[in-house]
Amino acid sequence: MNIKSLRLSFVPVLVVLSAIIVCWYVAAAVLNTPWQQDKFKRADNNDYSLVELLSGTMSQERPVLPSPHQVALEVYNTTVKKKITSKRSLIFHSGVTLSSALLGFAMGTLMGILLAVAIVYNRALNKSLMPWIIASQTIPILAVAPMIIVVLNAVGIQGLLPKAFISMYLSFFPVVVGMVKGLNSPDASHTDLMHTFNASSAQTFWKLRLPTSLPYLFTSMKVAVAIAMVGAIVAELPTGAVAGLGARLLAGSYYGQTIQIWSALVMASVLAALLVMFIGLIGKLVNRRMGLEQHG
Repeated sequence: MNIKSLRLSFVPVLVVLSAIIVCWYVAAAVLNTPWQQDKFKRADNNDYSLVELLSGTMSQERPVLPSPHQVALEVYNTTVKKKITSKRSLIFHSGVTLSSALLGFAMGTLMGILLAVAIVYNRALNKSLMPWIIASQTIPILAVAPMIIVVLNAVGIQGLLPKAFISMYLSFFPVVVGMVKGLNSPDASHTDLMHTFNASSAQTFWKLRLPTSLPYLFTSMKVAVAIAMVGAIVAELPTGAVAGLGARLLAGSYYGQTIQIWSALVMASVLAALLVMFIGLIGKLVNRRMGLEQHG
């Protein structure tokens, strides 16, 4: 990729990001104005200017909606200015959440691939198992997470694994769907050619179905790794965790620290975006190595 194409690919991203920031500032000003006006009224300051009003809405200690620069400053203070081992460091909490998310993502990907292979090569499983897999995703994760954690704690499984299981529960579904589509993607002429050469099912799988399914696999993995982050954060909420981004969200909601809540949300979104980019990069390298095109 040359400099010109790289620049063109980043321009739309920067335009959208700029629009989001502008809308964010406008929303912060609108939502924080009532409290700021009440503050001026209590201070008998009825002669304030529009500039003073807007400045006040952007510098409140506990705003309804923090402004982007407040969130950015909070992220900076809790990453650069804090030791990684500190309980107030966003890097520390991100590492806790990231570890359970990646473990759940790895287990979900492996489970999704195995289920997809079984579904493709067994018609009975395709008709009986696939509907249940789809139905499993209709259950709200907020209702499932506490039950999973309670059951696993009852059998002595604690710590990282319960949260990883919830991430796995969410992340395996896109892998199953994508991998099934990928394994069924070879043209009929190609499968007929394999039969002509008397290839076994294993040879057809390794030489034809698996290579052609890789673009679909990496596309579904990008969705799965983002969902795994959501699962890890949700898993920390019902447990009353003291570490992790979910714990930061809980602490912020308990004490009305909206800036802390938004900084944790921004950190989670940045981590998810980096993970998606990393999976996409690996997918491009693998598919380019195999002479395949990346889907999605």
